[in-house]
Amino acid sequence: MTTEVPLPSTSASPTARQVWTRARGVALALALLAVAAVVIAVVRSDARHGELDPRSADPYGSRAVAELLADRGVDTRVVTTLEEASAAANPDTTLLVAVPDLLTHRQQSLLHSEFADSGSRTVLVSAGSTSVDRLAPGVIADPATSFGSTLDPVCDLPAAVRAGSADTGGLRYTTAHLGADECYPSERLATLLRIPAATGGGDTVLLGAPDILLNDRLDEHGNASLALQLLGSRPHLVWYLPSLTDASAASEEGRRSLFNLLPSGWLWGTAQLFVAAALAALWRARRLGPLVPERLPVAIRASETVEGRARLYRKANARDRAATALRSTTRTRLAPLVGVPVSQAHTPETLLPSLSTRLHGDGQSLRDLLFGPPPGDDAALITLADRLDALEREVRRP
Repeated sequence: MTTEVPLPSTSASPTARQVWTRARGVALALALLAVAAVVIAVVRSDARHGELDPRSADPYGSRAVAELLADRGVDTRVVTTLEEASAAANPDTTLLVAVPDLLTHRQQSLLHSEFADSGSRTVLVSAGSTSVDRLAPGVIADPATSFGSTLDPVCDLPAAVRAGSADTGGLRYTTAHLGADECYPSERLATLLRIPAATGGGDTVLLGAPDILLNDRLDEHGNASLALQLLGSRPHLVWYLPSLTDASAASEEGRRSLFNLLPSGWLWGTAQLFVAAALAALWRARRLGPLVPERLPVAIRASETVEGRARLYRKANARDRAATALRSTTRTRLAPLVGVPVSQAHTPETLLPSLSTRLHGDGQSLRDLLFGPPPGDDAALITLADRLDALEREVRRP
């Protein structure tokens, strides 16, 4: 009498502790990336908050200039749309355009046409090649910036002579206008350029860098003097901060897509990343020779393997696969016992006659047992396993 000892139950699902052990490295890396992104965003937002905004007291804001101008009777009004800026075109107004390159080509042309003969002064801060052609025709912006930030006037413009050296180093300009004042040169190109209007008594001033307008640079050198003279020549100052939400920028002619707003370097960089990713995928997809068998680092008991596979079969309700595995294994073990090559163990015409001779049994029942259809339920599968086991014991019996 034998007593069946139940096998210890195993589970294919990992525990919560195992999941955490495997995933904690990835989770820690993602957490560090998130913290770094938040810190960088906070630092950068604090550093550039309200840049060139006369209402901002941050280091990169321009509130100090606005306060000094107010003490001298010049009122400052901030506008964010082209319509508001164009409405201020009159001789007693100075228009400052903070970031001219943000304007669309249509906006630049309309703004220039409004102020060209109005008798007012237009101050363009760091106008690049994308805006200077339309806002100041006849002026060329050099792609190379100046080497130094603090420069000497070296011109006869009264405002520059009185201010002395100032932090104007940045974009450099050249022009063919005969009456232009080219000041604060760097490598013979001006970083401050004043062009008088043909009619009306107005002028356009191009400032290569915004440093003389910033709160943290206003008290250095002659920055404050130069800023007050350039912006305080008229009783009213309109400070134009271009906005991408301006309705005039959404017109069909001036509309720009996302690819137009991205610099060309980013597009080239993205294309290179795609090429690198494609090459990496091809490299990883190659078969580097035939597969090499490797011994398992841990020995697994046969009973655990059988139980695990049985659980998978039961979970998938795959009685046909289980029956096929049982019959195939039994045929493979029986063939050598009855003198049949293993290569022909799965051929009924070869295996069954040899078994019938050895057992003197019913050939049809052997065919149904070893090559029959799959069982219809779990009970039939268990019966099949028992019959196969009994058949093998009978063949092995001397």
